[in-house]
This record gives sequence, C-alpha cells and structure tokens, in this order.
Amino acid sequence: MKNRFDLIIFDWDGTLINSIDWITDCLQSAAAQCDYPVPEPQAAKDVIGLSIKRAMQALFPEADAKTQEQLVACYSRKYISREISRADLFPGVYQMLVQLKEAGYQLAVATGKTRDGLQRALQATETEDLFCTTRCADETASKPDPRMLLEIIEHTNAANERTLMVGDSTHDLQMALNANISAIAVSCGAHPEEFLQQYNPLLCLQQPTELLNII
Repeated sequence: MKNRFDLIIFDWDGTLINSIDWITDCLQSAAAQCDYPVPEPQAAKDVIGLSIKRAMQALFPEADAKTQEQLVACYSRKYISREISRADLFPGVYQMLVQLKEAGYQLAVATGKTRDGLQRALQATETEDLFCTTRCADETASKPDPRMLLEIIEHTNAANERTLMVGDSTHDLQMALNANISAIAVSCGAHPEEFLQQYNPLLCLQQPTELLNII
C-alpha cells in the first residue's frame, strides 16, 4: 500500500483522540437530565460520528423539537465541562501526524463535531497546524452523507483514488463508500472490528499509529 495515497482524511473522536467513553457518558447524562431512558453504552456509541442533532434524533426519535434542543444543550454543557489536552490523543498519534505531514501527505479531518467543538479540540491538542483543512457536521451534511469528504477532496485538489479515509465508526466507513474512496478502520473507538468489517475497509487496525507501517 506504499505510495498509494496523497490525502489522508481522519475522523476525530475515537480515531485520533480517546474520547468515546466521555461522549457516551455525556449522552447518557443528557438523557437522565431530560427524564428520558438512559441509553445502553453501545447504543450511545452507535450514534457517535453523526452530528449531535442527528445523534439525539436517532437515540430519542419520539422527542419533539423542543426536547431535542434540550437534549443537545444538556449534552453540550456536560461535554465542554472537561478540559482536554494533547495527552488525550491516542498514544503516538501526535508523532504519527507529524511524521505523515513531513512525508508529504496532505492531512484533513472530517468529523461529526461542531466547528466550535473541533476548534477547541485542535487548539487544546496543538494539532491545528498539522491539517490542511477540516470539515464539521454543522457546516456541511452529517455522516454518512459523503459531502464533507467531497468538499475536502475538492479543496485539496486530490484524486478520489489517491484519497484515504481513516475512521472508527460504521458512519465513517459508509461515508467513504458513498464518496467512492478507500477506507481503513480502527477498532479503538465506537465500533468493534466485526461491525467495521461489514463495510469492507482495506484493513482494520487496532490503533491508528499502525498506519505508519502500511502507507
């Protein structure tokens, strides 16, 4: 797989940063605060990667629009109450990104986070300068719609066949299929390998840093 790709697009939560358990806790807390049944951990993990509005709609389809807004607000307050730092990245991820950039790869992020949320995360982890572009769910279509990938590809002038998506959820892999680009899965985040393999990724890695041994 050496020299096959020019552009590598990463998901953020569960792919580069170890945040899945915290997001799950925040989703469960929002449900409790709004007097809704608290979702089981895997049910909460299943919506990670979607925009927060889509995630709440998927978890609580019976909730009306006002309640959906309350659920999102409760989630957001809980989520931003915890400070993050570079130490929250998976081990070796920062060094991997530096090495990939120095090797000439264009790096990007496609995430279900809001722009404000991603900017806070990039600044807190000191990774903003490593990416040539980023796209968030509140400024384009939510995963698994391929729009954010197609916008990144257009922005970077990359070819579809030279573009790789790296993600930890079925939403990431379905988005890559919808965009007609290759994908590599990582099983350290929202979904286990048996879920991810159903989407026919090139490989399923246990940790994102294994990417350095492959491309």
